[in-house]
Order: sequence, then structure tokens, then C-alpha cells
Amino acid sequence: METLKDLLDGVAAGNLPAPDGSVDLFPQPSSRDLGVLGFTAHAVVFADLHPVWLRARLSEGDLSAPLNPPFLRALERKTGRRVDNVDVLFLAHPLPGEPDVPLTEVTRRAHPRVARAHRHRDDVRAWGCEGGLLVLGRGLAGRWEVAVEVAPEHRGRGLGRILARAARHLAPEPLWAQIAPANAASVRAFTAAGFATVGAEALLPPAD
Repeated sequence: METLKDLLDGVAAGNLPAPDGSVDLFPQPSSRDLGVLGFTAHAVVFADLHPVWLRARLSEGDLSAPLNPPFLRALERKTGRRVDNVDVLFLAHPLPGEPDVPLTEVTRRAHPRVARAHRHRDDVRAWGCEGGLLVLGRGLAGRWEVAVEVAPEHRGRGLGRILARAARHLAPEPLWAQIAPANAASVRAFTAAGFATVGAEALLPPAD
């Protein structure tokens, strides 16, 4: 395993890291991408740091430490960045054919969700329908990521699930989604759309 992209490609192919309690340190895949990935009994830190610094702050056998506040605060102080969130990490594979809902491509960046995507991802594209929006782009280590948004007055009708599934028809490669653990509605929507939970993630993006 040479790069973070190799690891993510392996996970997408069904090869999760060994649940051996270890912590891997990878170089940052870009100046933008810095953070921590957590899998079952295995963690990955991707940051341009010396291994000695990392080992001094993570006790062997403490499986939760890499995504817990003490280590994340130390990582913030060391890098001068702030943790964006600790999210559940979902993965799904592309589907053939067209989406089940009519979508119109959105080319303006004025929408907050689209503007945020352009700050954190490359090759961003967005589509909208009545009451909803989905955004695709290349994020961490070049992987394809999706985010969806449903207007308050359209919630509770299954539109989030429809948009999450539509994204699988639009994605050219395995598709990743990061969802806050407390966002139960989104967790249910993406699960119903065929996304599987593969781990957790904390990103430390550059300051805007």
C-alpha cells in the first residue's frame, strides 16, 4: 500500500484494512487533503508529519484514539487547521442507466452547497430538481464524493433517498459520502439508496 489513493481504491474493491489495531501514516495526497480515516480496528492518518510525532500521541491498542478529541486537538495545533467534523463514511458503486428522477444541471455557484463543494472538491457538477440538489466532485485523494440537500418543505417524502440513488447513476466511479452521525435522516436515505458504511473520517481543510 503506497498511497492513500491505493488504500481507498482497495476499500472500494472490498479490501478493507486489516482489523489489527494499527495506525498507518500516509503523506498528504495534496496540500488540501489532511485528516484521519477510521476503519474497524484500524486507523489511517494522512498528514505530512514525522512518525515519531504520531507515535508519541497515540497509545498502542487504543482503537478509538485517532478520532477522539485529544489527538484531533493535537493535530489541529500541529497543522494550524481545524477539524471540520467527524463523519460516518459511506460507499456505493455506480449504477447503469439514467437517474429515476428528472434532473437539471446547475451551472451557477451561488448556491451555498455548490459553493462549498468548489472549495473542497475538484471537477464539481451539480443537478437540481424540485425541492432538491445533488453535487458530485472529486475530493480526498481524487475519489468521487456526493452531497445532497433537500428543502425543508420537501423533507419526509423520500427525496433524499431518490437523489442519493440518482448520484449513483451519474458517478463514473465508486462514490463516497460523508455524513454527520447525528444526521439520522441522511443516514437512512443513503442506506436506503444502497450505500454501505465503511468507516469514519475527520478532515482538516485549509482555511477559506
